[in-house]
Amino acid sequence: MSKSIGSIALERRVDALFSRYTALGSPGAVVAVMQGGEVVLNKGYGLASIELGVPITPATRFRIASVSKQFTVSAALMLADEGKLDLKAAPHEYLKELAPLPVTIDQMMRNCSGLPDFLELLRLGGHGLDKPARAEELFAACARNGHLNFTPNSRFLYSNTNFLLLGLIVERLSKMKLGDFLAERIFKPLGMSSTQLAARIDTVIPGLATGYLGDATTGFRRAAHAYPQGGEGGLTSTVEDLLIWSRHFDQPTLSPTNLPAQLAAVSALTGKHVNKYRRGVQADELRGLATIGHGGLWPGFRTEFLRVPEADLTVVVIANLASIDPWRKSRAIATLALEGHKKLKPAPAQITQAELKPLAGTWFNAEEPSMFELAWTNGEAVVTQNGMPFVLGRRADGWLAAERGSFEFALKPAGKGTAKVDLGAGRVLDFIKLGRRKAVPAALAGTYVSADTGAVWRIERNGDDWGVAVSGPLIAGGPPWPVQGIDADTVEVASPAGGWLTVSQLAHIVRDKAGKIEALDVSTGRIKRMRFARQD
Repeated sequence: MSKSIGSIALERRVDALFSRYTALGSPGAVVAVMQGGEVVLNKGYGLASIELGVPITPATRFRIASVSKQFTVSAALMLADEGKLDLKAAPHEYLKELAPLPVTIDQMMRNCSGLPDFLELLRLGGHGLDKPARAEELFAACARNGHLNFTPNSRFLYSNTNFLLLGLIVERLSKMKLGDFLAERIFKPLGMSSTQLAARIDTVIPGLATGYLGDATTGFRRAAHAYPQGGEGGLTSTVEDLLIWSRHFDQPTLSPTNLPAQLAAVSALTGKHVNKYRRGVQADELRGLATIGHGGLWPGFRTEFLRVPEADLTVVVIANLASIDPWRKSRAIATLALEGHKKLKPAPAQITQAELKPLAGTWFNAEEPSMFELAWTNGEAVVTQNGMPFVLGRRADGWLAAERGSFEFALKPAGKGTAKVDLGAGRVLDFIKLGRRKAVPAALAGTYVSADTGAVWRIERNGDDWGVAVSGPLIAGGPPWPVQGIDADTVEVASPAGGWLTVSQLAHIVRDKAGKIEALDVSTGRIKRMRFARQD
């Protein structure tokens, strides 16, 4: 079939977006665009395997990470339709090993349960993604926890725990492995022949791309990860299969036939703020057009599944290089495909270096607590928070907002050295620009234990430096994590996350009535104020 003039023009413009990855020896990405039910672009850029010199094609398989979540939710909704699962029930009613917490299955689907992310529960005990773990050990981390980050349904906070547990609930109720259930009930009926659950990282998947870190200057290296994956992110797939899945949103054939509508169903948080995270999918907008989809992030792999329903447009971008940002790429491609659409609003004015200059630096909020770095990097305003960088664009109301879909973040200057930060659900916090940091209090030295993680932190001073020796249920010992002061009541603890990125924990110092330090309340990106009680 010959290509239309429009599809040829789109292909050339997309080629330009990925030209740097077509260079010899570079990993890259695959792109698929479907418009009006027709595939107008389906093309690979770069290498699926540097070692073997295998190019990326539309048939290349990738780990799609969190794009898996909508399939896990779909499986659970099927069981609910059959009367086997109550969406208003608590997870411990189906997984008796869990603590009895006031959380519902539906809240888990919508990432508003308040359950801490099991990846971070394990990391607080020194066990990063590069260290081997068994599936039962990941579940044990969930079962050990009795902490909630917030009152369920009061806010959105992304947590992989929700979907790991949903996958296990599907297994117990169906008496089938999650991968088998998905294959029998979703993949085979739809003809998604290249999609499967590959929980173990050593599972041989024909045509699976290798995930890489680094760049052409510093050198590419294989991404390290050793965790098994389940309902939270264990699928491997292709762009072609994800286009089949997108067609199902418009022409549902699976039972129940309202499954796509259930995934996209709107729900209000406490206080009547709408939760943009639906059930395993995220609602957003692109220059005035409503979107729905999901991203995926795993060491060496990044995915974006983007639908613009009112324009009958789907864009899928999957990369095997961590530095490629499919979220931004997919929206750039969608904008190209939507040129001339009557509802497409003009792009907001770009952020300038002069505008950003007074905002550059480290910002801190003691209430959350939360901290981020803001800098002008490679011609863009870049925020680094919890080890992850993301680019700021301009929201329609003028606020500087994250160009990333897994959380809400928007900033507005509020006077010298202060800023308002919108974290969604009506939560607008005051941040201050940090100047000189406070010293670590001498009284902080000691041993701190978390019942919810099984982690033990031994904080010690060595000359002018402070560090924490970390151990947990799966690891004992290792190099100390650096500790720095922030203010009189907060310290920063930096930990390596398995050779992929470095993240920070913020520890709020809790004192008794006499002023003696009795505990630390530790916060990460997806854990808020988890208690570490002092033991000496």
